[in-house]
Amino acid sequence: MTLPRRSTVFASVCALIVVSGCGNGMDFDLRGNFGNAPSTADAARSAAATARRPEPDARGIISYPGYQVAVARRGDDVTTLAARIGGDADSIARYNGLEPGDRLRDGEILALPERVAEPAGGPITPGGVDITTLAGNAIAKADANAVETTPLEPTAPAATRRPADVSGVEPVRHKVERGETAYSIARLYGVSVRSLADWNGLDSNFTVREGQYLLIPVALPEKPRSAIAPQRPTTLPGEGTVPPPPPSASEPLPAQDTRPAAEPVETTAAPDLGQDAAPSGARMILPVKGDIIRDFQPGKNEGLDIASQPGAPVRAAAAGTVAAITEDTKGMPIVVVKHPDNLLTVYSNIANVAVKKGDRIARGDRLAEIRSDGAAAMHFEVREGFDAVDPTPYLQ
Repeated sequence: MTLPRRSTVFASVCALIVVSGCGNGMDFDLRGNFGNAPSTADAARSAAATARRPEPDARGIISYPGYQVAVARRGDDVTTLAARIGGDADSIARYNGLEPGDRLRDGEILALPERVAEPAGGPITPGGVDITTLAGNAIAKADANAVETTPLEPTAPAATRRPADVSGVEPVRHKVERGETAYSIARLYGVSVRSLADWNGLDSNFTVREGQYLLIPVALPEKPRSAIAPQRPTTLPGEGTVPPPPPSASEPLPAQDTRPAAEPVETTAAPDLGQDAAPSGARMILPVKGDIIRDFQPGKNEGLDIASQPGAPVRAAAAGTVAAITEDTKGMPIVVVKHPDNLLTVYSNIANVAVKKGDRIARGDRLAEIRSDGAAAMHFEVREGFDAVDPTPYLQ
């Protein structure tokens, strides 16, 4: 999911800074730029195996007791899909954060705000499977992170019933919030991002949008240990080999030529951007000791993400005035410092702010510290006016 470049936090920051020309906004909603560092990709890819998504009926409907979804076909838009399933295009579009004329991908899932006619035999019903057991920690983690699921009206009576052997597990349905990605959602529920994409018809970039409903793939039950093929016995190192005779104590070892193969090459250490000190002549210092885990990328990451130890001091990159102290959408403090030549520096995902608005500060003064909970890292930006620029040239 492409993260928004402008944030609702900008309005409050502009009011605090009170400088002209702030109508275009700054990206102080740092959930997208920071919330997924370190990356969740490896954890999402290594998740447990999941079942295949049930096949829809001829119209494209997958029906469960709690809700129904429609599966788009190649060439569909919201209007043509609604006409095929007998639903209202405006309601379906609004419920899924779309417009009636929006084109849909082949296999894309749309949640239905109201039930349509059931497939032959009625909805898929649980068949001897404990949903709570299969969902496991995923549902508990989802509750802890305030994941929203939307209840629907009770199941409408079906004209005919499906055969008794048509059963399955009703998946958790997740509504995408601002700042979430397919990777973060897959990690939240303990499934692979590829399974999430297959179940919901995502594109090759795993793009999701705010307001979209996703079906969370159902995990396959683990095989009993008796079903696992026994492993071959492991041979320890040295087993089956005859050790060589030890060297004689009465005979000297042969002389060895220990001359180096080449003369040592003099090397020059690269500058360490993870220290407080900056190279001679640099306009700014790195605000915290640590490793840069994510570089500046225009449109994706408008600053540097720097990992450090919890409680490590966060210092002013250059002398200036504290222009604003506010919070992001998760309640984490954001400090904005104004410098000469219309420069701003931004410090976020921090705690225990040690300054207040209007304070004049010197280069290296303590502003806050690295959080002791959550990701032990901070996000640092340099802005020329309201345009984010690469901080690296200012640190060299």
